[in-house]
Amino acid sequence: MRTALSILVGTVIAITQAIGSFSCMAAEDTPPRPNILLIVADDLGYSDLGCFGGEIKTPNLDALAARGVRATNFCVSPTCSPSRAMLLSGTDNHVAGLGNMAEWLGPTQKGMPGYEGHLNTRVVSIAKLLSSQAGYFPFMAGKWHLGEDPKSWPAAHGFARDFTMIDGMGSHWEDMKALSPKQPKANYSRNGERIDTLPPGYFSSTNFTDFAIQCVDEARTKQQPFFAYVAYQAPHGPLAAPDDWIDRYHGMYDAGYDRVGEERLARQKALGIVSQQAARAPRPADVPAWADLSDQEQRESARRMEIYAAMVAHMDDQIGRLISHLKATGQYENTLIIFMSDNGANGEDHAGMLLELFPEAKPRFEKIFDNRFENWGRIGSFIDYSKAWGQVSNTPFRLYKGVVAEGGIRAPLIMSGPGVNHSGAISDASFHILDIMPTLLEVAGTAYPAKVKDVDVAPIQGRSMTQVLANRTKSVRSDADWNGWELFGNRAIKQGDWKLMSLLKRAGGTGDWQLFNIKNDFAELHDLSTQHADRRDAMLKLWDEYVKANGVIQADAGPFAGTDR
Repeated sequence: MRTALSILVGTVIAITQAIGSFSCMAAEDTPPRPNILLIVADDLGYSDLGCFGGEIKTPNLDALAARGVRATNFCVSPTCSPSRAMLLSGTDNHVAGLGNMAEWLGPTQKGMPGYEGHLNTRVVSIAKLLSSQAGYFPFMAGKWHLGEDPKSWPAAHGFARDFTMIDGMGSHWEDMKALSPKQPKANYSRNGERIDTLPPGYFSSTNFTDFAIQCVDEARTKQQPFFAYVAYQAPHGPLAAPDDWIDRYHGMYDAGYDRVGEERLARQKALGIVSQQAARAPRPADVPAWADLSDQEQRESARRMEIYAAMVAHMDDQIGRLISHLKATGQYENTLIIFMSDNGANGEDHAGMLLELFPEAKPRFEKIFDNRFENWGRIGSFIDYSKAWGQVSNTPFRLYKGVVAEGGIRAPLIMSGPGVNHSGAISDASFHILDIMPTLLEVAGTAYPAKVKDVDVAPIQGRSMTQVLANRTKSVRSDADWNGWELFGNRAIKQGDWKLMSLLKRAGGTGDWQLFNIKNDFAELHDLSTQHADRRDAMLKLWDEYVKANGVIQADAGPFAGTDR
């Protein structure tokens, strides 16, 4: 029998080997701890990037993919704030405080643990851990959406510097316009202090990048490795692009969403993103065929996609500007770069949803927003994406942001830099957004604590990806491992190639539990619950375990509220 001492020694040796090239050792030939650049796009679809099959020009992200690895089976939450809570805390969103989005809390959820609407005291942020335990200089630029009270802002969660849009949505321009009549102006902070104006000529992707570059230089002056959380607002609505970008995709989408979706699927097969047998999810039932639209309807629909594409391409350009600065200052080779989207592409018209819920808001909306066709995507307009193009962005998957179908929870992930022993590789390993935090802690050579200032914190739930990145193993999970989801009353369990899912009828489902083999059925079209009743029942038990372990209070509070299950 092994002694306690031998077990301890063996554990220390294993951890040291796992850290490998990431660790900051005393030996002269060991490289310094790497900088960490975590980039998050907002509502970017699975197939939008060139390296994932899209026609949008994204050369900088494509170059990262060619240098590193693309993960094709990376899952997130179906909406913004729950994903960000998991990303920064390493715990399930129902544990971290965003069991539901703060905007949609139901009466049975309000005031309950895990439903605070902001990161709660049971969790500790990755910024705080990297700063206090590993000596990193942590900063963020971009969208927060994890609590509107100053006590919940980035500065309160360990970020030494921040330039942040606090809210979940707002104008991309200096006008700071917000959609809700209850809050007509978006909230911003800079280094923990509220700011009430933005500089003339402001555009979100550009100015967030400017701030990130300034902070990179500050970290270099301080001779500290940096942890940069750059959470772009793009391409979340309202759709917008600078004047010199907005027409770069003019005419690109005149063939319509049906053809563009098929072309994306063909490129995905050629790239190896999906199998040759993969089928694309059919067009949503309430979306007409492109040929059935009038000329004016086609023109307006294509214009939405043109602006969206310009928005994505401009974001890529700004990422390229940040990367170029890292190269110019000699920091690129020692920077681990992770790029991801927070959820699938959007299928909802936010303004339309608001006016449906609050018809009295229409006069204000028409007064403050200039939605003439010629002003679409420019300052003062508020237009959004659509179900038709959202489904294209999520090719080959079904549905979109807001639901736990693959179109809502499958996202692009690219990892490149120190410790990534791949070059243009594609991994189909099962990764989860919860895996980012343990990966970064291992990269930094530190560990997740059981307590912070003598206060217990919730256990971390993800798995470090470093062994897959180092090309030492193919997966961090076995077929017996599983993950769960719940949001707005929609539920899912994934285990290996199997997925058990229940979607409300208004969310595009049947209201009943269905079973899919997602390896063979990306589009979740073939319910196998009758043929595999034993597996369905076994996974239902996993659902019960997920609810109990994470304190899930199920309610259909949200955009699908009041629907027949």
